[in-house]
Amino acid sequence: MNKVPLTVLGAELLRNELQRLKSVERPTVIAAIAEARSHGDLSENAEYDAAKERQGFVEGRIKDLEGKLSNAQIIDPRHLDVEGRVVFGATVELADGATGDEVRYQIVGEDEADIKQGKVSVSSPIARALIGKYAGDVADVQTPGGVRHFEILDVHYL
Repeated sequence: MNKVPLTVLGAELLRNELQRLKSVERPTVIAAIAEARSHGDLSENAEYDAAKERQGFVEGRIKDLEGKLSNAQIIDPRHLDVEGRVVFGATVELADGATGDEVRYQIVGEDEADIKQGKVSVSSPIARALIGKYAGDVADVQTPGGVRHFEILDVHYL
């Protein structure tokens, strides 16, 4: 199976979610199933059906997280010899060539991506355009509205 790139923080968040699912959600669902079973006829028991559906979701998510963590490649850009280059895990300050607006993105794994927090997936068009470049370089990003040009102002390894 392919390695799943994760930042140190991303791996920790997935571990925490897995722990919560196993120690809180799973026992809660088991209790809900037991409670619904005690009400008798299971063929017309909506509570039982809902609890079983929730159990399927929780167990599926646990399996998914365990798989991702077992195949995780945890990357800490602070420990890489990259000499100012944009790499996975780097935080990049950019200036939009058309508007001059400045933005800041961290390049993270797919499970960590959240544009509202300034985290873009390593497989996104902007991350692919930035990887390997240095401060002062211009990255051309293909967007649905056409090509946009971003100047890399600075690269940080947080």
